[in-house]
Amino acid sequence: MAVLLLFLTIITVHGEKAVEVRFTEISPRIDGVIEEVWQQADSAHGFVQHIPYEKAEPTEKTVVYVLEDRGNLYFAFRCNAQNHKPMVNATGDEDYVVVKMDPFGSKTTGYYFYVFASGIIWDGWLHDDGRTQDDSWEGVWYRAVKVYDDHFDVEIKIPFKSIRYKKRIGTWNVQFMRHITFNQEDDYWTEVLQVEGDLISKWGSLTGINPHATGYYFELFPEAYVRYDRDDVRDTTEFKPRLSLNVKWDVTPQTAINATIYPDFAHIESDPFTLNLDRYPTYLDERRPFFLEGKDIFRMSDFGPGKRFFEPLNIFYSRRIGRSMDGDAIPIITGLKLTNKSEVWNIGALGSYTDKFREENQVTEPQRWFGVLRAKRRIFENSDIGLMLSGTMVTRENYNYAVGVDGVYRRGASQLIIQGAVSDKNEKKGFALSSGYLGFIGNLWTMSAFEVVHDSFDVSDIGFVPWVGREKFTFYSGPYTTYSKGFVRTLYVAAGVKAVKEGGYDNWSKLGVLLLNPTFRNNWSTSLQFLVGPYYEADTNYLRKEVLLSIGGNLFNHILNLQCNYSYTYNYWRGYLGYRGYNTLFYNYSIIPQINPGLRANVWIEWDTLNTIVAVTPRLRPYILFQVTADIQLEVFSEVVMEVPGTDFRETELLSNRFGLLFAWRFLPKSWLYIALNDYREQDEQGSLQPQYRIGAVKAKYLVYF
Repeated sequence: MAVLLLFLTIITVHGEKAVEVRFTEISPRIDGVIEEVWQQADSAHGFVQHIPYEKAEPTEKTVVYVLEDRGNLYFAFRCNAQNHKPMVNATGDEDYVVVKMDPFGSKTTGYYFYVFASGIIWDGWLHDDGRTQDDSWEGVWYRAVKVYDDHFDVEIKIPFKSIRYKKRIGTWNVQFMRHITFNQEDDYWTEVLQVEGDLISKWGSLTGINPHATGYYFELFPEAYVRYDRDDVRDTTEFKPRLSLNVKWDVTPQTAINATIYPDFAHIESDPFTLNLDRYPTYLDERRPFFLEGKDIFRMSDFGPGKRFFEPLNIFYSRRIGRSMDGDAIPIITGLKLTNKSEVWNIGALGSYTDKFREENQVTEPQRWFGVLRAKRRIFENSDIGLMLSGTMVTRENYNYAVGVDGVYRRGASQLIIQGAVSDKNEKKGFALSSGYLGFIGNLWTMSAFEVVHDSFDVSDIGFVPWVGREKFTFYSGPYTTYSKGFVRTLYVAAGVKAVKEGGYDNWSKLGVLLLNPTFRNNWSTSLQFLVGPYYEADTNYLRKEVLLSIGGNLFNHILNLQCNYSYTYNYWRGYLGYRGYNTLFYNYSIIPQINPGLRANVWIEWDTLNTIVAVTPRLRPYILFQVTADIQLEVFSEVVMEVPGTDFRETELLSNRFGLLFAWRFLPKSWLYIALNDYREQDEQGSLQPQYRIGAVKAKYLVYF
């Protein structure tokens, strides 16, 4: 009776599914073989299909075993494959398994650990109740895979000291997932609805967990690199041997300190070329490791990737630190970051100091301090409220500060975000408000956003909110249908309106919107969107017309993603009203499991006021990826930018070419050897390509931890 009552309590408190972590004195050997020690483990089974048939029985059986010893948490997957042999392909689609866990009891934040049949691994953070995946975290953990004709086995070892967790809570939230490549099937331990996605708040429970690891976890990353810089414009050559140091100290299981001294980001890939025809600057993704890890703490709430109807108030934008100046980066002297993650609170503090930047013996950028503070508290089980302060200062008269508050309410698939901020730049003060809703209103799936940015709001030195003076309202709504049979898996049809008043004008622009978004049983998806209505910008009234199309999927290891945007709107690059098109293409194909050639391409098409094509600007980036082993990778690419006058392709000019090579070898957990080459050339006045700069770097990053 006591056992029955305990079981009922676990089911009531922690959800429908639970698996117990059992202690073992004999640690499993991580070799991909599920040996006798696993027989004492409890198991998670009864997986549910998510794709291609929601809530259906999986086509293959999956069982997960869980153990712990004094210092580690262990998982073992037994993945039966009675119908088709597991697929192993290091550069294409292959079978894999995933462990996701929330060791804080937060129901909003967690870790994920992917292990592919080839042995390749991914890891990172999950945020926003599982809606946002952040790959900036790299942990110390171990895996092994054995593949047979009728099944494959995966063993995983995660040291307690390499992750953060809340002490003495006894139960963690957990999810297990398996991907079967043959029929593009995804199976989860707990049921996942396609309209919601995999929400942390609906995971099962990992009960009886009791980490025995004690002491602090301290990581030292001494980095040694040799860099060769050839500047052909200035006719200078530099040979730069140098050392830098990165430190990470987990002061408690919830709190970590990261520091960097004279960091070098020479191996970081250059930003791709873009032709910006719009009114506002292009947002650039962060690529530098120090600013990537833990970046989610230092942002205002968002709906996750791809939800472009809403734009958050980014009062902190890490690309402002060490920003590019005429192709050279402002040197970063040091950076310090403290983060704390617990069941209720997420807290972060970041500071950085950049050096002077000189150009032709003139100081064009002074030394500057940057800082940001962030506190976020969980409310209503899986919702958040937060406060952020960001700033940069040169002197008391030269500064830029901002304070922002935000809140997000989550209930199932629905989210409501409200945020506001005030800024002060050299005594010029302003405010901004933004709000958005994504979820159901009755039976209609709805996207709505409202934004007001005061014309004195300015975070240009520390953040990214360039639409000064803008007011904006967006509303789409329509039925979202899931089909249990047939070729179509889901269908979303919506209509709505988008209204915008740009800064400096009194006229409102109004667009009617029609959206068609089907996804198919073979995991391909398509989106088609039409916008039309009276528009006002650049002192011009006109009828704006726009169509957006995207299609993507995977077919026999051919991965294709195509996006097209054609519109009749104002061209800020040319300074007139006309048609224009923007197209992006991503394609790759795994020839053999170790070699994957591909192409990333953009094509900009511009018309004049007489509807004649005046320019076509293609950017082509062919590449070849060599996956030598699960931990050794070589990528070679060439980025070519061209310009075609009108449609006369015989007169095509080659504007620039960037050749790059990056070799990366993870020889131990979090320990890497990089070799990078970068050669950039531009067209001169005579029309021939001339070298601009050449960089070669060898960099070693070695983890020392205790």
